[in-house]
Amino acid sequence: MFNDISPAPADPILGLTEAFKADTNPNKINLGVGVYKDASGATPILSCVKKAEATLLETEKTKGYLPINGSAGYAKGVQGLLFGADSGLVAVGRVATAHTPGGTGGLRVGAEFLKKFRPDAKIWMSNPTWANHKGVFGSAGLELASYPYYCAETRGLDFEAMLAALKAVPAGDIVLLHVTCHNPTGVDPTVEQWQQIAEVAGEAGWLPFFDFAYQGFGVSVEEDRKPLELFAAKGLEFVVASSCSKNFGLYNERVGGFSLVGHSAEAVSAAFSHVKSVIRTNYSNPASHGGAIVDTILASAELTQEWLGELAEMRDRIKAMRGVLVAGLQQRGVDMDFGFIERQNGMFSFSGLSDEAVATLQADQAIYIVKGGRINVAGITPGNADYLCDAIAGVLK
Repeated sequence: MFNDISPAPADPILGLTEAFKADTNPNKINLGVGVYKDASGATPILSCVKKAEATLLETEKTKGYLPINGSAGYAKGVQGLLFGADSGLVAVGRVATAHTPGGTGGLRVGAEFLKKFRPDAKIWMSNPTWANHKGVFGSAGLELASYPYYCAETRGLDFEAMLAALKAVPAGDIVLLHVTCHNPTGVDPTVEQWQQIAEVAGEAGWLPFFDFAYQGFGVSVEEDRKPLELFAAKGLEFVVASSCSKNFGLYNERVGGFSLVGHSAEAVSAAFSHVKSVIRTNYSNPASHGGAIVDTILASAELTQEWLGELAEMRDRIKAMRGVLVAGLQQRGVDMDFGFIERQNGMFSFSGLSDEAVATLQADQAIYIVKGGRINVAGITPGNADYLCDAIAGVLK
């Protein structure tokens, strides 16, 4: 039965990484894949993670299955990150959280749950959005639609068009919202704009589905969750797919969550029983190790402070590299103003580079960038910044 199957198209990001690995150019740079890199170009293991793993090695007593939704300790930790340790929402049982295989697993669990109870609903995504969103939600059977988001002329948020489109989304449909560090643009709404979006959600009656993949990479853990707090303060129902893979540096542990917020503890309990049914028929229950690391860190005041410090170092390095790139291009006499890159948040940036420039950089300089010009700023290091700026300046002059 397999003889007549044609190869599937390569993933636009992971396929780029495969090409990068095969490239023999010693100066090659990968600005495509969305993982944090330190100043040496490595994806480090955080010190707090090493300490948590040492604790687990000494104290872990079983390798038995976790419950379908994962451990209670991990769920409590995630809810604290999303809503704050003293959240009234959590205290009254209006939130339930499942440990999922990464943020992508959280998206898929949420997609299948919502398809079950809102089979005719469309899911509205920002234009542009993370490339895999369409695959995740489309494969779950949800109909896809989009709303305006990025303005190419201003290199910023097209907020008026976005808000007008969200007002027209039918009640009962689903709207996917990036909480912070929008992927791929790096452009986020302000707190005041989030307030308006929350008001529209309440008036229009659509369900917010938050993708919270990069908490702590924007401003801080507390500031980055403000959109969730605004929606919660309005008493709205919503769901959240979140990730601890990025901000704890646990990429290969695939640590994420799916959280459901309802009007009452009873409603949440009933709905969450179906979330668990979705999980049971998919991967049955989550892997333990990554979640146990997060739980161990967040349960320790000392390790939590160490983690927040290491997260701040990652965030500050990314911001510094934004400045290095902008200054480097300016110094080389590039006519285009790249200052917008410093106004963006998180690892990603819509660089303004054309597809033609992207192709030339890959072919001539072994610089790998996703089609559309999205770059991972964390891939820029003190060691490759001059080479990168020289190459970009070369294709733009």
